[in-house]
Amino acid sequence: MKIYGRHDERTIDQLRRCIAAEPGATGVLCADGHLGYSMPIGGVVAYREHVSPSGVGFDIACGNLAVQTAIAAADLTERDFSRLADEIQRRVSFGVGRHNKEPIDHPVFGRIAKSPAVFQRSLLGLARDQLGTVGSGNHYVDLLEDTGGRLWVGVHFGSRGFGHRTATAFLNLARGREWNARGADDSMDAPPTLLPIAQPTGQDYIEAMAIAGDYAYAGREAVVATILNILQTEAADSVHNHHNFAWRERHRGEEYWVVRKGATPAFPGQRGFVGGSMADDSVILRGVEGSDSAAALYSTVHGAGRVMSRRQAAGKARYVKKWCCRNYRHCNFQGERERFEQSSDAPAPLCPKCGHTLELRRWMERVSAGFVNFTAVKRDIAGRGIVLRGGGADEAPQVYRRLRDVLACHERTIKVEEILTPRVVVMAGSDVDDPYQD
Repeated sequence: MKIYGRHDERTIDQLRRCIAAEPGATGVLCADGHLGYSMPIGGVVAYREHVSPSGVGFDIACGNLAVQTAIAAADLTERDFSRLADEIQRRVSFGVGRHNKEPIDHPVFGRIAKSPAVFQRSLLGLARDQLGTVGSGNHYVDLLEDTGGRLWVGVHFGSRGFGHRTATAFLNLARGREWNARGADDSMDAPPTLLPIAQPTGQDYIEAMAIAGDYAYAGREAVVATILNILQTEAADSVHNHHNFAWRERHRGEEYWVVRKGATPAFPGQRGFVGGSMADDSVILRGVEGSDSAAALYSTVHGAGRVMSRRQAAGKARYVKKWCCRNYRHCNFQGERERFEQSSDAPAPLCPKCGHTLELRRWMERVSAGFVNFTAVKRDIAGRGIVLRGGGADEAPQVYRRLRDVLACHERTIKVEEILTPRVVVMAGSDVDDPYQD
């Protein structure tokens, strides 16, 4: 087991359990690692005979896409950046359960319709509704400036509800339950779930995971296309990678299924886009050859890594369901669920403000304060010239390590090609809970 950086014993124990689940397995913990569900974020495990749905996690193929534009950041004023932030927030859907404001047709839907997993085929409607939505938590759309003054678009999110339900289904099946059963073991220290690759369920998972990967890539590309349309420009360069996945790879002369959860593949010459916190730099990096890289299973960080839990940062919360208008672009109505009680088979109520259909969404309300004063954080971020829309205390800069520090731990395995400074950061608001976040 190869460990980069410093970590608490509980996080390391998670990786130990994952490695011990198959004789001869090997693993890595990257410097941005922290506690995850069953397997730590920043963890890498190589199995010969199994694939691990709990290792890949619920947000299958969560990843990053960055594109360079021809726009010079110096040509944009503070007012321009503020206007662009508002337009991104208006055009792109952020938050749990959101449907795309601009429906998209894509070949990935044909692949979903032919999935070997019957239940995944039944998720086609959800997939259509959510393609191109970003979610919440640490998922974002950024405008960034490189060292040459060029403007980049950067996004981070994954396969949304489609990937979450796919992962949940296989975790249920592995435990002998119905695919859509509720109340599965969601303990952070749950033992790893493995599927033999020689069995039909293992093969079905591999294919379903790949479909969710295609879906995540299509979603990120769709969002970036929207941002390029807002900017009225085209991509001059592109770096696209994901970090919650299992790959068939050859290491030390043997074939493995390498499971990465919150870890970026970094084979020699392979480029990756890795983001920091909302006030920190992001980077374009490239993997390098060497014994250290081989020992790391050609893997590196996927971000800066949390040092504080969401509850510690933002305080205790409770969740309530509210009716919200589906006419997102023109109406911001929200109403308590009790005002619109109805039988389960009745049609959704209508918005009293605009007459459009309402939908139930889950919202987060704070019960007690956390360690982070987000009002002060927003003042500091504005003072750095960064335009922020959304976000919350649980995503504040002090919740994360500095990206430069975790990259330094991996300096013998990667080369930083470009440093990107944030100019605009757009995220879901702090009052939205999202089970699909990375």
